[in-house]
Amino acid sequence: MTPIETLGLTKYYGDLCAVDHLDLSVGNEIFGLLGPNGSGKTTTVLMLTTLLQPTEGSARICGYDICRQAREVRKQISYVPQEMAVDIKLTGRENVALFAKLYGIPRRDEAVGRVLEMMDLSERADDLVRTYSGGMRRRLELAQALVHEPKVLFLDEPTIGLDVAARRKIWDHIRTLRSRGMTIFVTTHYMDEADHSCDRVAILDRGLVIAVDSPAALRARVGNDIISARVRGVPRDSFPEGITLLGEREPGEMVFSTDHGSEKVPVLFHWLESQGVAVQSLSVREPTLDDVFLSLVTAREDGYGFDDHKFRMMLRRRG
Repeated sequence: MTPIETLGLTKYYGDLCAVDHLDLSVGNEIFGLLGPNGSGKTTTVLMLTTLLQPTEGSARICGYDICRQAREVRKQISYVPQEMAVDIKLTGRENVALFAKLYGIPRRDEAVGRVLEMMDLSERADDLVRTYSGGMRRRLELAQALVHEPKVLFLDEPTIGLDVAARRKIWDHIRTLRSRGMTIFVTTHYMDEADHSCDRVAILDRGLVIAVDSPAALRARVGNDIISARVRGVPRDSFPEGITLLGEREPGEMVFSTDHGSEKVPVLFHWLESQGVAVQSLSVREPTLDDVFLSLVTAREDGYGFDDHKFRMMLRRRG
């Protein structure tokens, strides 16, 4: 039985298509959903977690239909949203115990102690959450989500706002959960995290999946080497043979893909100068998932797209 399957999953808001006929099959893996703001990531997660009805199409979680069998789906899953969802006026133990009570878990104290220990929170379990760091609060949310032993865990930007050490620790825990057989469906803006920790990723743009594969396979599509060029000015003609412009990472930084990058650096340098472009620096490196993302996702200067963050805020106000 496949943990997550979608077929033509679609969501419209008026005339705007936020998620466009999404077909995915996710097994026992860490699966990353990547995309720019407004691409439909959170809308997808909200549908898969039964919090939002699709306009058309279908999806199954552990064999249960997200619309017709929503109650059964909720027994199989947990969802950790992007916004912090812990009560800072309670202790860590009290936060987790509340979730255990809501799920009707027998031998509640034992279950609470187990997940607190799993998240390395036992020593601080009886401290007020207001004294916790951001990383500890996020681990507490994971403890809450795991107390009923879900088969599928949905994480929306699980490390946003955390420092590097806290991010690393969260991912250590996520990989441990994966090793125990849990399916993890995660959205993230941190390409390096998806690159190093996800078994497969899907890149979403304007509601459409434009690529699905392992990070290594996606990197291979870009080429063997990346040349980053910091420049002043814009070339007028097409680029030299064997050198492909991926895009502009930020104003004044152009990113190119090529093979044998060290050999192509002088070629690119002289060509840019011939175009009247002032070259400040050129560097060669291996491709990253960030480069794949840059090459596939079109820039949306017109602001097209559904704003997931605003929609989440609207849901919270209505609740």
